[in-house]
Amino acid sequence: MIERPEEPNLKSGRPDFDKPAPSAPKPIFADSTATRNPWLAMVGIGLGVLMSTIDFSIVNIALPTLVKELHTDLATVQWVILSYSLVVTSLMLSVARLGDLFGRKTIYSAGLLIFSLGSLLCGMAENVACLIAFRAFQALGAVMMQALGAAIVTEIFPSTARGRALGVIGGIVSFGLAVGPALGGLLIGIAGWQSIFLINVPIGVIAGIAVAIYVPASRQSQYAKHFDLAGALILLIALASYSFAMTLGQRAGFANPAVLMMLSLAGAGLVIFFLTEQRIKQPMVDPRMFGNVLLSFNLLMSLLVFISMAGMVVLPFFLESAMGCSTRLTGLLMMSIPLSMGLIAPWAGSLSDRHGPRGISLLGLLVMMGGCLAVTTLHEDVSLTGYILRIAPLGIGLGLFQSPNNSAVLGSVPAERLGVASGLLSLSRNLGVASGLPLLSALFATRVIASPNLQEKSMGISKASPAALLNGLSLTYQAAAGIVLAAVILAALAFWIDKRHPPRI
Repeated sequence: MIERPEEPNLKSGRPDFDKPAPSAPKPIFADSTATRNPWLAMVGIGLGVLMSTIDFSIVNIALPTLVKELHTDLATVQWVILSYSLVVTSLMLSVARLGDLFGRKTIYSAGLLIFSLGSLLCGMAENVACLIAFRAFQALGAVMMQALGAAIVTEIFPSTARGRALGVIGGIVSFGLAVGPALGGLLIGIAGWQSIFLINVPIGVIAGIAVAIYVPASRQSQYAKHFDLAGALILLIALASYSFAMTLGQRAGFANPAVLMMLSLAGAGLVIFFLTEQRIKQPMVDPRMFGNVLLSFNLLMSLLVFISMAGMVVLPFFLESAMGCSTRLTGLLMMSIPLSMGLIAPWAGSLSDRHGPRGISLLGLLVMMGGCLAVTTLHEDVSLTGYILRIAPLGIGLGLFQSPNNSAVLGSVPAERLGVASGLLSLSRNLGVASGLPLLSALFATRVIASPNLQEKSMGISKASPAALLNGLSLTYQAAAGIVLAAVILAALAFWIDKRHPPRI
């Protein structure tokens, strides 16, 4: 076993994360005057986050157009989305670690450049193979921004405004998710599918200028000078295998031998990764970080929340087939969750700055659980107002939970680990959605097909009666409520631990 340098105690319920070891001083800003304008720095970070978020949701609506204009099929064109998702998930922690080693501003700026160039290439693609390859390149830039955006915000804002700033980032993410489909439909109708990618180029230029001028550069950590290449490769294989298995399993079934092989490879890879990390001097992810109960609880809560939020994928079936809504109206109604989250998130962040994150995030989880249970009361004759009143608590609860929870995670680690902590948060969201989509979709489909209200089992979900769809929706959100309940229990325990062991001053 290689001896490690003296570090903060990571195993207690409340570690010495706020007081780094003497050998690992907090980075200080190379240009302290730049911190006088943190909200101008937020312009650059926010535009990058908005651009990558919109680009994820805007492409979904373009798939039918891409099938027609690139002369391909749905199975092939889905890789325009899948290639992006696989790259982002697989490289999240490796990129986060690079940010800690070489400077978060440097890596983030490189991400903006790569994303903007990738967007330009996507807009110029002449066939589907080129588009898929360029999307993977674009995703390399996106993961640099997603992994480090929250870490930079945490670094440039004082602790008294951290929650509010992270809440603004949460609001930007929600706005991007909400406006993406509508903006995509508008751009495709006016200027063709290429425009949904080319619009990123001028935004990227503006964001790059704002980051260059207003985001301060931090001195490189004196503690972290080594990149854990072995750990990065093992983790890359494990996460890519898991993501691919979740994707393939939705189409081929989770009993498929290839899916089972990929899941086994992912599980074995994670075990090997953590064994490897325990044996090296400067690991990419120090396993002892997870000995901190509060940090582990926060990350697990984030994972559970985004597993439950994946249930949104079944709502369009109810809206269109049971309520009889048009595709356009369905899109507008689906915006109620991200919009309500976007309105609440900055306010929740400010509350967490004043009152601490534990109580606010617990309240958010309770509201989310209430929203899941409210969705189970939907019926085919429900009014639009009744639908919105039942569904909005999901967004409100998520808005109350996410920015305080992010603030708790990023405020609990020393500066030289901010990048990895930010990457872990992003990874928990990605893995939550990747796990929740097949799980909750399978529950929905199984209940609908097994429903006595489905006259012909071979008809499938598209021809199911409103009663059968309601059965499936009810089971899906009962399961989602149970998942959120697990997060509520963790949040209550974290609240109790926090009260028993208040931070040392």
